[in-house]
Amino acid sequence: MKTVTSSLSSTDSQAIEHRCDVLIIGSGAAGLSMALKLADHCNVIILSKSDRNEGSTRYAQGGIAAVFDELDSIDAHVNDTLDAGAGLCDEAAVRFTAEHAKGALKWLIDYGVPFDTEKNEQGVERFHLTREGGHSHRRILHAADATGEALQITLNDQVSAHPNIHFFERYNAIDLIPSKNHPGRCTGAYVWNRQREHVEVIRSNFIALATGGGSKVYQYTSNPDVSSGDGVAMAWRAGCRVANMEFNQFHPTCLYHPLARNFLISEALRGEGAQLCHADGTRFMHNFDERGDLAPRDIVARAIDFEMKRLGADCMYLDISHKPADFIVKHFPNIYRRCRSLGIDITRQPVPVVPAAHYSCGGVVTDFDARTDLDNVYAVGEVAYTGLHGANRMASNSLLECVVYASAAAEHIISRTNDDYAEEAIAPWDESQVSNSDEEVIIQHNWHELRLFMWDYVGIVRTNKRLERALRRINLLEQEIQEYYSHFRVSNNLLELRNLVTVAELIVRCAMSRKESRGLHFNLDYPDMLEHPTPTILQPSKNRTKIEPGSLTTYSS
Repeated sequence: MKTVTSSLSSTDSQAIEHRCDVLIIGSGAAGLSMALKLADHCNVIILSKSDRNEGSTRYAQGGIAAVFDELDSIDAHVNDTLDAGAGLCDEAAVRFTAEHAKGALKWLIDYGVPFDTEKNEQGVERFHLTREGGHSHRRILHAADATGEALQITLNDQVSAHPNIHFFERYNAIDLIPSKNHPGRCTGAYVWNRQREHVEVIRSNFIALATGGGSKVYQYTSNPDVSSGDGVAMAWRAGCRVANMEFNQFHPTCLYHPLARNFLISEALRGEGAQLCHADGTRFMHNFDERGDLAPRDIVARAIDFEMKRLGADCMYLDISHKPADFIVKHFPNIYRRCRSLGIDITRQPVPVVPAAHYSCGGVVTDFDARTDLDNVYAVGEVAYTGLHGANRMASNSLLECVVYASAAAEHIISRTNDDYAEEAIAPWDESQVSNSDEEVIIQHNWHELRLFMWDYVGIVRTNKRLERALRRINLLEQEIQEYYSHFRVSNNLLELRNLVTVAELIVRCAMSRKESRGLHFNLDYPDMLEHPTPTILQPSKNRTKIEPGSLTTYSS
């Protein structure tokens, strides 16, 4: 990779420009997998908003789904996913993913991801497969109850050892830079160096968005702080379609404790026999679904929400204490240790749990090669809408999607490395008309308000009136943020708030467009399901304002 330093502004001799073949924005399973697939053919920059280990992948507990059991089948995996997706999955995308699942897992195994193993009755070692909600068979490969962390560490070790991959840690991507000479392409991205507090440019032939989801738009979420919908917002501002943003998955069982923000209690506990119950031990899931505690996440989350509201309770409980203590500690060591540190012994007592925003089933529209509506821009992982998840993601299909589509995107980019486009000038980032903020409290107030009314009005259960209220407030916030963005230098909180309010609008507009209740979207004013559902697709206005450096651009759907 040739890294170029040059003056981009007559007022700032320290401005920097970097160059690479492929810019990957995001350092989770999708971004790291894609980088490794590309590295022998291209020079790659990975942009990480925090340090390289931070992101949703690190906190994924359950595992990765693939057919390894001889009693299982790809057809069964496909059918389970279609069923969980509540009639809105793209069947071709589901089959594409399921058929490539075992190959993706073998690739990870070859790289050294330490999936758990066991010995069968004949003493032959094999992978230990667990089962989660919505799955008809045991098909989840896992590394104890910290699969995401094992995956993140293993891939990071491999990435760090490759000379063609360069990590840019603590950088925020601001906007994609549209090509002036080739409409429908981008020449790179404006990025904010958080350590130098300065905007830089990364020029790249290809760009991949691997930024994860936007669950930070909600007051209560299992996601880390970096999950602010950056990729969806950037792609939307650049002219890409988005789809199915109304389907926000709320993980049913997030630990309810004042000192344990964002800690998940893995669905794998229910796969191994844990039972949801009231404070007095009374089970309730059989009242909502014949699959009981192993029903898909949307059903379980609504059931918990219903019981909490019906009883005026702060939480429900998840009990696995009827299982042997050594079994619990062996299979769920991290959950056991974390709960024990808070005074909860899961081998002896139930765990207090509440639903929390967990996963975005919608995102930037892509094809099977992870291509977006922009010719050289790709989207991989939670940021993308592939059609795999439909109206509700089935457990352990998310990390799988990351690896499968990262491979597809890399192969497509490699096939295009001889594409020849003349280099063009990039407009400098203009800060001549802005100053340092002296009212950061405005951002904090807007941030808190946005996340609170999204939780109250656009949460697990919605109504038309709640959605209308949310949209009115979003419109006011957009105006305030645009004015603020136009007058002050960028900061991490401002950039994230700017993206979150865009994501919030997309979620609400999609939710208002769906005149039914399906999967993760439940509207009391439209409680029934339509006979012939279709994805909700939003198209940016063709009359959108031209993107200029240092400006905030908003689009109408």
